[in-house]
Amino acid sequence: MERYNGKNKDLLKNVAATENNPNWKYIIARKEELNDDRTILRNDFQRDYTRVLYSNAYKRMKNKTQVFFSPTNDHICTRIEHVNLVESISYTIAKELGLNTELTRAIAVAHDIGHGPFGHKGERILNDIALRDVGKTFWHEKNGLNCVDNIELLENEEGIKKNLNLTYAVRDGIISHCGEVDEEKVYPRWEAIDLEERYTKIAEYQPYTWEGCAVKISDKISYIGRDIEDAIRFKILTEGEIEELKEILEIEKMGYTKLNNTNIVNMLIEEVISNVSVEEGFSFSKEGLYLLNNIKAFNYKHIYRAERVTQSDEYFKLVINKIYEVLKSIYNVNTHKIEVGNKMVLYPRVISGFINWLGDYSIQNYFVEDKRKLIMLDNKKMFNLENEKDFYWAIIIYISGMTDNKAIKTFENIISF
Repeated sequence: MERYNGKNKDLLKNVAATENNPNWKYIIARKEELNDDRTILRNDFQRDYTRVLYSNAYKRMKNKTQVFFSPTNDHICTRIEHVNLVESISYTIAKELGLNTELTRAIAVAHDIGHGPFGHKGERILNDIALRDVGKTFWHEKNGLNCVDNIELLENEEGIKKNLNLTYAVRDGIISHCGEVDEEKVYPRWEAIDLEERYTKIAEYQPYTWEGCAVKISDKISYIGRDIEDAIRFKILTEGEIEELKEILEIEKMGYTKLNNTNIVNMLIEEVISNVSVEEGFSFSKEGLYLLNNIKAFNYKHIYRAERVTQSDEYFKLVINKIYEVLKSIYNVNTHKIEVGNKMVLYPRVISGFINWLGDYSIQNYFVEDKRKLIMLDNKKMFNLENEKDFYWAIIIYISGMTDNKAIKTFENIISF
């Protein structure tokens, strides 16, 4: 591995997501038109960036687990810090290579918006429920697309709440961002596919834009270094394991003297920028890929599967499953209707919170007491509550929007008096 020498400055400028790109009309396509007057101050991707930034789902990421569960510790990396780090890293890569930094920013801040409470562990629990009761999978990349397409609502200039309606390039970057899969290179695909219909599993397709590829590889760089920093700070790693990591990284050979997040991230960014090409896409050198895979293997062995980190797994499973069971119990499978009965007496906050949320997204409108609310909503209705699987899926989506704190508080409302 060698230090970056500036040789690839603006290398990808001619393939960037700009008006000169032959795929531009697909890149900026939306499901519905937006008010064109707003483009005077902000271009399409700047508008997407702020639409995500102002959404409730983005705000909730500050209280969602990244790796280490600690909703009260200010210095543990949370989901919102992670997306901001990915924004920073992808911006550095995009700026150096001549890509559209506004697009990378928009994808980056939105890429993990589909994560549920308790990080990947919570994601796996929701997936188990979905497979059992609905017959389909739950994964945060596709849930992120569902979130920005169908769940998150923003008021327009008339005060009417509508779906976010983001550009195709940003929506594609969200569902295509998976950075956990081992890959030798990341190269944009040619076809602008139907994202909702064609995507059936994680990392099934590469991103449609070079900017989406930059975010995808930045996601990998971001979590590898930051997770090590937290593990060192909070004594997850022993002195012997830290020495083992130093040997893996060989940071002295790269001109670094200290093992920290700053040096790890900088080293990997330089590696990516040094080895990118229009023909091969984003890739690592053989030495760089070997290094990256060894760091990942180290993290899984000594961090993600460490006893101190996995202690909370059963608790997460208990919390999510109990919330799901209580909400599931208000549906009568014989009449195919919601019948709250005495459940509203036993769990008033839990049931009413879900019912109020569900009313905004179901075909049936019998939840709405104040008909003025109907006038203020103009969003896609996702759930037909005469179908029990639709109802179960609605519960899963509802739980996925919870923060760690919200899930725990909901659980406490169930078990306490």
